[in-house]
Amino acid sequence: MNLAESSIAVTGGSGFLGKYVVALLQTKGCKDVFVPRSAEYDLRQPAAVERFYRDASPVIVLHLAASVGGIGANRSHPGSFFYDNLIMGVELMEQARRTKVAKFVGVGTICSYPKHAPVPFHENDLWDGYPEETNAPYGLAKKMLLVQGQAYRQEYDFNAVHLLLVNLYGPGDNFDLETSHVIPAMIRKFASAAEAGAPDVTLWGDGSATREFLFVEDAAEAIVAAAETYDDPDPVNIGSGREVQISELAGLIARLTGFSGKILWDKSKPNGQPRRQLDVSRARERLGFRAQTSLEDGLAQTHEWYLQSSLQADKTQQKG
Repeated sequence: MNLAESSIAVTGGSGFLGKYVVALLQTKGCKDVFVPRSAEYDLRQPAAVERFYRDASPVIVLHLAASVGGIGANRSHPGSFFYDNLIMGVELMEQARRTKVAKFVGVGTICSYPKHAPVPFHENDLWDGYPEETNAPYGLAKKMLLVQGQAYRQEYDFNAVHLLLVNLYGPGDNFDLETSHVIPAMIRKFASAAEAGAPDVTLWGDGSATREFLFVEDAAEAIVAAAETYDDPDPVNIGSGREVQISELAGLIARLTGFSGKILWDKSKPNGQPRRQLDVSRARERLGFRAQTSLEDGLAQTHEWYLQSSLQADKTQQKG
């Protein structure tokens, strides 16, 4: 599709990932990009979704909006995460079909995979078991986007595609310890401990779990590539293809932040899914996508952004 000549709506376009997607679309010459703000459009409400489509009149919809957080947030809000994500997807795609949107790109999650899926996770393994319990409600709600899209393609010839993203990180991430994912949480904990000269930092679990991470700019490239060129019903894994143990990640971030104390593990807290790594061959073959940013480079950029934003926040507070 010619994105520059299309009206494009990006739900979640003012969020962490969404800002990068919108910026990339603009660099590609897209002048008609609509970002619905949650204060004006509650995408869980059918009437608000209908109004959104009337106001935006999009040809393409990129659905990035989500209620999401780390393990702690998933444990605290399983019901709201399930409802919010499910109802947003259902209402947005139904109204997209009714208003004859040409293409709907649904952004899903690695949390949809079975807890004990063979590593690396292949798209064909998506239905071979139940997701890891702490994030199953979120993962299953997002997975319904895939089901809905394939069903609508079959019955209505509706062009819906589905991407399965790993954990993202990068400048502009959420560093709130209550709701953040593992990388920003570790950066904040280790940076604060280094500044305070703390003797140790305590992290959740035992450090044995593995994860895969994707730099946010790379994720934006993949989503835009899918909007331009991908029209198949099959879901596509979007990741870096690199598996890293949480204990190794902790060591990388400790060194990056200058923390030289002891790392303690709170084994009373859950590890989450034992292992996570995607088979990213389909993304290479069908989207021509390959992640460009190494974990080490991405962590350095994220840490630098965190330091600068913290410094700016301190200056603002002092002025106040």
